[in-house]
Amino acid sequence: MGRLVDYRTVMLQVKPGMEEEYEEAFRKASKIIPSMKGYITHELQRCIEVKGKYLLLVKWETLEDHTIGFRQSKEYQEWKKQLHHFYDPLPTVEHFKNVPL
Repeated sequence: MGRLVDYRTVMLQVKPGMEEEYEEAFRKASKIIPSMKGYITHELQRCIEVKGKYLLLVKWETLEDHTIGFRQSKEYQEWKKQLHHFYDPLPTVEHFKNVPL
């Protein structure tokens, strides 16, 4: 049986006029999570139609790797420090599992 994969999906709304600064800060913050247990990959996508709207997809081996391993770590505190001041409103995180087709 292959790895279980949990997709952490977050729709982000960045404060108007801060998009370029946010993308640069995100590039720097992106160096934080690859060292975390269960991390597989992540990507940030910019919405074409809505300025300041982004989609963050993070793949973890298990839900707990994200909710406990990352969210309760000192690395997460640094992630928040670098990124959360850009968001309005603060994002809601949802988790999804792949449906085999």
